[in-house]
Amino acid sequence: MTSLRTLGSSDLEVFPLCLGGNVFGWTADEETSFAVLDAYTAAGGNFIDTADSYSAWIEGHKGGESETVIGKWVKSRGNRDRVVIATKVSQHPEFQGLSAANIKAAADASLRRLDTDHIDLYYTHFDKPEVPVEEIIGALDELVRAGKVRHIAASNISPERLRASLDFSDREGLARYVALQPHYNLVSRDTYEGPLQDLAAKEGLSSVPYFSLAAGFLTGKYRPGTKVDSARAGRAQEYAESERGQKVLAALDEIAAAHDAPVATVALAWLAAQPTITAPIASARTVDQLPALLGVVDLKLTEEEVASLTEASA
Repeated sequence: MTSLRTLGSSDLEVFPLCLGGNVFGWTADEETSFAVLDAYTAAGGNFIDTADSYSAWIEGHKGGESETVIGKWVKSRGNRDRVVIATKVSQHPEFQGLSAANIKAAADASLRRLDTDHIDLYYTHFDKPEVPVEEIIGALDELVRAGKVRHIAASNISPERLRASLDFSDREGLARYVALQPHYNLVSRDTYEGPLQDLAAKEGLSSVPYFSLAAGFLTGKYRPGTKVDSARAGRAQEYAESERGQKVLAALDEIAAAHDAPVATVALAWLAAQPTITAPIASARTVDQLPALLGVVDLKLTEEEVASLTEASA
């Protein structure tokens, strides 16, 4: 049994790979989503990430499709007390922003779609600097006190706003962020490394990075001059054509061969080895894509291998 990890200062114990729910109800239909969720939990996984806005970017979708699929799956499996569900607020078309009123209304809507009475981890999806941190934290604290949310977290936030939020929570004795969800991977390091990572480490926050595989680029299937049929191929192909991307692929290929492991597993293992990282997020459109993601649980890179990837991605 894989050891679970404590998320920050919370009482949440989570699997070292967080399953991304952005594909549920989008590139994975309900039946396939259920199969992926079943396979992930059968492997010991318990940490599922979604957002109220998934997948509002698709024509004909309203947002909340992913939450709805997850809610149906949990109800059909009767396993609510065995999974940690994280969702987010601020980007749903009908619940934009981080005003106190919107946070509360959006949380109630997420609870209905998830068909549950509580959200384990509730993120502010994108910070809204025009809203005072006092208003945001105050609203989140009310949700915690009401039992609708167990713990709170932040995604896409500046070090300055994070610092102000933590200080306000501490000063007023209110709910405090326990985790961050930054954009972070081998080809996007400056989106987290530096002041934000330093603050997370100082304050004991766990990081659960998204885009861990750089829109699929770090799976190794995107190569210079190749075409891949995927909804996210454009961004991944840009990485593949760049000099930095090619250096990263070369280093990944060498280490993957040494371990007889998929390239994606090695990329996630590098991320898992970084300070403050508790569980990288990765999504699977099919059950066949899961083993390469789950492999991060058992693959431990040497210091030299971590250093090689760090140098290639500099």
